[in-house]
Amino acid sequence: MNTTGAFIRKELTQAVRDKRMRLVLFLLPILQLTIFGFAISTEVRNIRLGTDFEPNDFLARQTVERFFSSGWFVPADGEGLEPFERIRAGFADAVLVAPRGGLARAAQRAAGGPSSLPAVQLLVDASNAFRARSVERYAQSILSRQAGPGPIVLDVRVLYNPALESSVFMVPGVMSMILCLITIILTSMSLAREREMGTLETIIAAPVSDWEILLGKTVPYVLLGMVDALLIGAAAVVIFGVPMKGSWAVLFFSAFVFVCTTVSAGTLISTLAANQQQALMGAFMFLFPAVLMSGLMFPVESMPALIRLAAYANPLKYFVALLRNVMLKGGDARVVGTNLAALAAMAAFTVWLSARRFQRTLN
Repeated sequence: MNTTGAFIRKELTQAVRDKRMRLVLFLLPILQLTIFGFAISTEVRNIRLGTDFEPNDFLARQTVERFFSSGWFVPADGEGLEPFERIRAGFADAVLVAPRGGLARAAQRAAGGPSSLPAVQLLVDASNAFRARSVERYAQSILSRQAGPGPIVLDVRVLYNPALESSVFMVPGVMSMILCLITIILTSMSLAREREMGTLETIIAAPVSDWEILLGKTVPYVLLGMVDALLIGAAAVVIFGVPMKGSWAVLFFSAFVFVCTTVSAGTLISTLAANQQQALMGAFMFLFPAVLMSGLMFPVESMPALIRLAAYANPLKYFVALLRNVMLKGGDARVVGTNLAALAAMAAFTVWLSARRFQRTLN
């Protein structure tokens, strides 16, 4: 019993002796619990709804007001664009299209039977299958309580994922998560392993500059990440049947920028960790919030404003949006350019920050 007690005291002392490890053990779990409690929600809100109806169509205007007053929908940008283009360009999640001639006039002509019922067309972006089902359900609920001259039929057209297959929505997000997981964990463990084994001093004593050491510790993981991007991209198309409507060149360039960001983040984590255990813990502490706030499973638009603000600093969010837009929608120039610019800015900042921290660690 004395030996067991000594081992227990030794392990406890070793675990809490380092200040950084105490933060990982006691502070970060509380922060994660707070973030997860606010961020995880299965209720879809802030659905960007575009409208297309004639100015003198009072019943269509009344219907649109009911949509916006429900609390589920918000007005979409891109006014003046065609309904399909508003969705393709990422301005709207759905577009409500009234019949030509006015919804009120169509409702007054609905006495002839079900075949003559006025139909409001709802175009839905189903690249996010979970969100698309919620949009359709909300719209049906609102129109079922519609008051007016006659009943209204909702004619739903599902775009980019007509069968509402979850794999088409989930696989691009899982591809992003796997790339992030592999590159961050491998890179963060690398420098920590050198320090723990005592070989870092040998590397420092060698006649090489700090930048040569940094490149030697990061470039291999960038190459491994790109190989993984090729493999999982091919698997997504061949095995899961995810359509590839955009350019492979755009996809792999985006993957390269994203991998540079995650490798730099892994290098930064490794400079803050004293051993491999801390590096692994630090990598997972970064990965869990990044995955949950990426839009992979839960829509970012449904999160509280403060959590959405934190999500905009998450590189995984932009890469998930890029993959889904390129693979499912063909790669709209505005969406690709915006997300790629955000990723490039994050990559430049993390490379600079990790390089500074790496040089300070070597010195």
